[in-house]
Amino acid sequence: MLTKETYLGKISVTDAYIKSLVYRTVTSCFGVAGMKSSSFCEYITGELLGRKQSGMGVHIVTRGDMLAVNLHIAVTYGTNIRAVVSSVKNKVKFALEEYAGLSVHTVNVYVDSIKD
Repeated sequence: MLTKETYLGKISVTDAYIKSLVYRTVTSCFGVAGMKSSSFCEYITGELLGRKQSGMGVHIVTRGDMLAVNLHIAVTYGTNIRAVVSSVKNKVKFALEEYAGLSVHTVNVYVDSIKD
C-alpha cells in the first residue's frame, strides 16, 4: 500500500487497485492478446487451474515513492512488437500518473508469447 501526503490529507492506494488499473490499461491496448503469469504461483493458479485474477501478469515494485512496473504480455500475431510495447509503456505510465497520482520510475514489458 502506498500512502501520499497532500494538502488535503493522506491518500492510501492499495496494491490491488494499482494492479487492476494496470491490468485494465494493458488489456485495452491494441495488439495485446492477453496477460501471462509473472510468477510460478500465478502460473499454477491462473494458467493450469484456470483461475485468472485481475492483476495477473503485473508485478509492482516500490522504491521510495516511485514505482517500477513489470508486465508480462502476449502479443497478437502480425502486429509490430516494438509499437505494441511502446504503446503499453506510455499508456501504463499515463494511467498511473493521471488516475492514481503515482510517480512511475520505469515500466518494463516482457513479451512472453505470440498468439494467433
